[in-house]
Amino acid sequence: MGFAEEFLAFLNKHKVVGLAVAFIIGTAASKLVSALVSDIIMPVIGVLLSATGGDWRAFVLEAGPAKLMVGSFLGALVDFLIIAFVIFLAVKYLVKEEAK
Repeated sequence: MGFAEEFLAFLNKHKVVGLAVAFIIGTAASKLVSALVSDIIMPVIGVLLSATGGDWRAFVLEAGPAKLMVGSFLGALVDFLIIAFVIFLAVKYLVKEEAK
């Protein structure tokens, strides 16, 4: 068996091509969800909270010489929760379609 045949057998056995396609689609979906969060959802949340003139991600809590970037952390947390929820819904939908 030549190198090319062995390599193709490896790709087929371990489903590497499907994994690569899923990774690329996942990256694109992540960018889409991140844009949704940062461009549509977060501005609305910023207006509702308006703790720092609408830019609540810039909120800093100073404890002596340390600056705690509370707003930045909360923004990342909200981003993560929304992205995780969207991925959960997508996987739930795909698993339900597979069951049929």
